[in-house]
Amino acid sequence: MTSREAPEADMLPGLRAAVDDAKAKAAATRRRRAAAWEPAETDPVARVLVDVALAHLDRPFDYAVPRAMADTAVPGARVKVRFAGQDVDGYVVARGAESDHTGRLQPLRRVVSPEPVLAPEIAALSETLARRYAGARSDVLRLAVPPRHAATEKAPSPPAPALTPRPPTTWTEVEHADAFLRRLAARGSPRAVWSAAPADDWPAMLAEAVAATYAGGRGALVCVPDRRDVARLDAALTALLGEGHHVTLGADGGPAARYRDFLAVSRGARRVVVGTRSAAFAPVHDLGLVVVWDDGDDLHAEPRAPYPHTREVLLARAEQQGTAALVGGVARTPEAQQLLAAGWAHELAVPREVLRRRVRVEAVPAEDRSVGTRIPRPAYDAIRRGLTTGPVLVQTPRAGYAASLACDTCRAPARCSVCTGPLAMAGPAVPPQCRWCGHAESPWACPACGGHGLRAPVRGEARTAEELGRMFPGTMVRSSSGDRVVDRVGERADLVVATVGAEPVAEAGYAAVVVLDTWLSLARDDLRAAEEALRRWLNAAALVRAGGQVVAVGDPAHPALQALVRWDPAGFARREAEERALAHLPPAARLATVTGDIGALDDVLHLLDLPEGAEVLGPVPAGDEHRVLLRVPRVAGEALSGALGDLQRIRSARKLEPVRVQVDPLSV
Repeated sequence: MTSREAPEADMLPGLRAAVDDAKAKAAATRRRRAAAWEPAETDPVARVLVDVALAHLDRPFDYAVPRAMADTAVPGARVKVRFAGQDVDGYVVARGAESDHTGRLQPLRRVVSPEPVLAPEIAALSETLARRYAGARSDVLRLAVPPRHAATEKAPSPPAPALTPRPPTTWTEVEHADAFLRRLAARGSPRAVWSAAPADDWPAMLAEAVAATYAGGRGALVCVPDRRDVARLDAALTALLGEGHHVTLGADGGPAARYRDFLAVSRGARRVVVGTRSAAFAPVHDLGLVVVWDDGDDLHAEPRAPYPHTREVLLARAEQQGTAALVGGVARTPEAQQLLAAGWAHELAVPREVLRRRVRVEAVPAEDRSVGTRIPRPAYDAIRRGLTTGPVLVQTPRAGYAASLACDTCRAPARCSVCTGPLAMAGPAVPPQCRWCGHAESPWACPACGGHGLRAPVRGEARTAEELGRMFPGTMVRSSSGDRVVDRVGERADLVVATVGAEPVAEAGYAAVVVLDTWLSLARDDLRAAEEALRRWLNAAALVRAGGQVVAVGDPAHPALQALVRWDPAGFARREAEERALAHLPPAARLATVTGDIGALDDVLHLLDLPEGAEVLGPVPAGDEHRVLLRVPRVAGEALSGALGDLQRIRSARKLEPVRVQVDPLSV
């Protein structure tokens, strides 16, 4: 052995030892990893609802729970699983000891978060709604569970402070309200339809119903149409319960704030929830009361698949969880009236003599709207008298200045010379502009008679404010519409001109309310045109103070205006329900629309197994597509939903062209 070979020979035993040690460590690591991926000792099977919006795969799938995930893969947790060759999100809906699957189960890839965000009752509700609306559970869960915010999830949810209950004071004039509130406090499950009266402080009244439920040790969930209603109810609950007892669920605060409030509810730290339509899925612990306010507002209709309505979501929860339910509003929908007619709910309303004492409503005809004024003498007098004691509200159905124009001589509609689109004016000193192409028509000449004068048969809130400013010089005129919504006004004698839904709340109520252009609200080409018009008028009129006056300008003989004059939303809803029953329309019937290409609809009609007594109307053009309307008696509604669900599964499995299915669409 040379001198050079000697050191190398001395190094070989050390290298062999290092290699052996590395191999031992690698083997130990493999054993640990293998042990970690061995099935959990207890409940080794997880049933996972994967986030795949394919109807034929809309069911839980079984996965093996590795030992390392045994404590974190809890029911309700978010997980990653291998599905169809890729990693997808999912929720663990249950754990079990055995699986019906005969082969080897795929293991969970990882637990995204051990936080149980999908409560068992919401998982069950998603199945109910998917079946009811012929949709997929994964689509329902996207509405129910907000996206995860990891940093927010790490923070604890502080418990609510102690509650000091107070006796109700705002329901004193409502018949049967005492019994309703007592049953709520005693952990009962009363169900009622409530028609709020003019000058009612409905946020305070709902807050007291919530407080009665909360004092009995149960949670409450209230859904309102928009953020302005959320803010009013939030303030009422804070004033009654104090800080820290409730949360508001909405998108205004951003994803972190929404997820923080959702976790406070999911963890049981808050048991009172107020929000818009997405809050209907809030996992309130020990839920005792669900409330939907103004269920006729189209904001309660979800625009995303499977298109559930807030009222139906909450009523399904009431049935499923055995809770109390309150459907409230100033107006009443035929659907709410049907709940009373079926005996599912009882009525809460003030007596007729209380209504007569609180408000006086008058309907006055306008002069011919093509030649006359919009504000007849009785409406002018009501505004003048009202301004002596407080603010006056004037509701107009259109925003802007002049929503449409016509020739001042022959009354022919003013059209654009470039694209024949309708002309409109954005202000008094702005030339007419086309609403389609934006072309400015200056000067304009009528092609029919050669006249150069223009008039505005449909005037917006800005033009109305201008006219009223000239009629009542020295009076402050305030506008509220679109992006310039005024939330509240004081007690000063101002004129407030507002579009529908943008009416500010007066601190002490309005001295008078005037509703203009009622003909325009009734002119909508829709099944619910009269119902929606009355709802809009009543919501504005209800802002009047006790003893105030309401004047509506329109045809006094119209049934909707007659219902406003008598303040009889219940009678109008009852009449609407009866007429719709004779015409086989909702809510006496169940409707569904299927929209898609004409070839896809032809396949639908061949594949669809409709229940007995079903009617098929169409196909008819619907924009760039076609639509089929399906109608069945209400008793066959569940069968129709089932048939549409089967249709969606067949089309999904065969990879046919998709179609859009809507059950009970708000507008047809």
